Amino acid sequence: MTSPMSNTLKPGQTAPRSGQYQIVGPRGGQTPHGERTVTKDEPMPPTPAAGQRYVLVDPTDNGAGRGRR
Repeated sequence: MTSPMSNTLKPGQTAPRSGQYQIVGPRGGQTPHGERTVTKDEPMPPTPAAGQRYVLVDPTDNGAGRGRR
C-alpha cells in the first residue's frame, strides 16, 4: 500500500504534468490556500506555510507536448 503523501510534490520540485495543484497540509489535509496552476516541467511555487505540499487535482488536457500535426 502506498502512502497518501507519496503523490505529493514539495515546493521547487518539477511538475510532472500541467494542471491545477491543491495545497495540502503536512498530513495531507486541505488548506484554505486554494490551488495553483502549474505548467509541466516547471518548478512548483512556494507554499504559504512550511510543511505544505501540492497534489494534482485537475490535470490540463490541452494536447500540449504531443508534437505538431
